[in-house]
Amino acid sequence: MRTQDVQGKKDEGPLAGKVALVAGATRGAGRAMAVALGEAGAVVYATGRTTRERRSEVGRAETIEETAELVTAAGGTGIAVPTDHLVPEQVEELVGRIEREQGRLDVLVNDVWGGDHLLEFDKKAWEVDLAAGLRMMRLSVETHLVTSHYALPLLIRRPGGLVVEITDGTAEFNTAHYRGNLFFELAKYGPVRMAFGLAEELREYGGTAVCLSPGFLRSEEMLDHFGVTEATWRRAVEKDPHFAVAESPAFIGRAVVALATDPGRARWSGRSVSSGELAEDYGFTDTDGSRPHAFAYFEEVVFGGKEATAEDYR
Repeated sequence: MRTQDVQGKKDEGPLAGKVALVAGATRGAGRAMAVALGEAGAVVYATGRTTRERRSEVGRAETIEETAELVTAAGGTGIAVPTDHLVPEQVEELVGRIEREQGRLDVLVNDVWGGDHLLEFDKKAWEVDLAAGLRMMRLSVETHLVTSHYALPLLIRRPGGLVVEITDGTAEFNTAHYRGNLFFELAKYGPVRMAFGLAEELREYGGTAVCLSPGFLRSEEMLDHFGVTEATWRRAVEKDPHFAVAESPAFIGRAVVALATDPGRARWSGRSVSSGELAEDYGFTDTDGSRPHAFAYFEEVVFGGKEATAEDYR
């Protein structure tokens, strides 16, 4: 049934005929990447724990059904599949469904997280809540490993498969700067090494694995934190001047599409990059036509003391 859907879109985008799984597509970067892949014509399986019937521990209202509808509205085929990626049986069933319905998997985006509500900054490793810290590790590392274990045998059936590990911070940035919580530090460095290791394992199958980080992301949660919307986000710069370098979630979505449509993407395999870096290379822009490069701004201006403003890095 779904295979016909894929074939019916063969002339409607650069990724028409391709199948993607965005694990952790409920909101934020995950939702944006799913929508961007759909806009490029792909069939996108969007997974997460929050549905119209049930909310996850994160407690936000965004649902995977909404994400799937946005994917379809953008021109792709969105398919919402409620999945807890810490439950191997659910992930195995998810991949089995993709195999039955599509017979292929071309892009895997490992974006599962959902641990921001567990963060405790300015506390030592022996002072933070141990259960919360270990939960963050499971959410950011174990979920990605479980998903790759079941999804990659389907992805490697055809040469050219792409795995994108999503994290917070590039390897270079996270190595140079402590992120304020030891568990968070490890949780966000895990995907960097997973992309490195998967690049080695996928090479003989013609596959590529990249670790990708957004910059200062204007997620739904971040906008709520500042009391603004995507349309009024610049008002938040009064509260935090660094927010002037923030990027919309669409920016990382365009970064993933740039990778997925690049026949020479193997040059990125095993590397840790940011949306800003890829924008400089591929030439895509954010929704306002700018190319924000948050990590360069923080490294050179905030930590390096360079005389410049956030606007100079857009």
